[in-house]
Amino acid sequence: MKRLRTAMLVITIIILGLVVSTAVFMKQSPFGSDPAEARLERIKRSSNYRDGAFQNLEFTPTLREGASYMNVIWENLNKPKDNVPPRPIPTVKTDLKTLADEKPTIVWFGHSSYLIKSKGVSLLVDPVFSGHASPVSFFGKSYPGSDAYRVEDMPSIDYLILTHDHYDHLDYPTISQLIPKVKKIYTALGVGAHLERWGARPDQIVEFDWWDHQSVSPNIELTATPARHFSGRSFARGKTLWTSFVLQLHGYKLFVGGDSGFGKHFQEIGDKFGPFDLAILECGQYGRDWPNIHMFPEEVVTAAQDLRARTILPVHWAKFSLAMHAWNEPIQRLLKKSEQQGMDVTTPHIGEPVVLNASYPRTVWWNF
Repeated sequence: MKRLRTAMLVITIIILGLVVSTAVFMKQSPFGSDPAEARLERIKRSSNYRDGAFQNLEFTPTLREGASYMNVIWENLNKPKDNVPPRPIPTVKTDLKTLADEKPTIVWFGHSSYLIKSKGVSLLVDPVFSGHASPVSFFGKSYPGSDAYRVEDMPSIDYLILTHDHYDHLDYPTISQLIPKVKKIYTALGVGAHLERWGARPDQIVEFDWWDHQSVSPNIELTATPARHFSGRSFARGKTLWTSFVLQLHGYKLFVGGDSGFGKHFQEIGDKFGPFDLAILECGQYGRDWPNIHMFPEEVVTAAQDLRARTILPVHWAKFSLAMHAWNEPIQRLLKKSEQQGMDVTTPHIGEPVVLNASYPRTVWWNF
């Protein structure tokens, strides 16, 4: 009973905090915006939109059967000590504006943010540089040392790719600063409403439904592919789509995973587009109570095999603790499984370049 009362008190505090935050930040609107009429009409025409919300290809409850939000909240209040690193994350400071890019070069910034440069073209994926993965600065703080990069470190961005609208992927402070530096934004259906509210021009935004394809520029093709997840900011759920992307870039093929639980869609994507030179896949923030919306590390290896990927770049870890596992458990479990399966994995420091067919860092830097 005491545990129940505590959980109820925490829920009340969270709700009050969100209400206050909404009032305080209304002018900035970090929570986003509802789709305008024209965008809403396109949403309603999507085969993936039913009963007032976007749907997954497979039955995907947010919590497993028998799990409770009360228990999830209680566990979040009693995370183990190793849920965060005991000292600052080591990083590499790379000059992104002079970064060599004869071959596709990827620089990871922790969690799911990374830059891809190739032959003078810059693509930025899900940048979060505010120092927190929530609409308020006191929740979801980044690890000390993991914020080595800021918006001012970025080169001019030709293409900004946004996979979905969760706070740890779509960050209002970062996006609002980046908009003047970005030529074009590619994102999932419905997300453009947030971006327009934050200052992006309608002609700056391209929204994708699953399997939509566009020739971004000569030698660059982008296709939106399914993911098994959900969307939402504040209390809204499922009003915008969540997606992964197939990026064909100057003769190379990359899978930009976004967030996804394991599912049959990986096999379908692999059959249609594989093999991939690199699969950038989420590896972290999983939990026994939400097994359908984030992959366990062992499933990441299976997903890469289904995609027919040559190498995995694991992301969605090393910056925020949004689950209860040890902060470095995801990479340890992933490498154990990948070694058993003979799957190649690159493990760069934050800021350390990965160069396709040339340089795949494999330093073990997280054992502390």
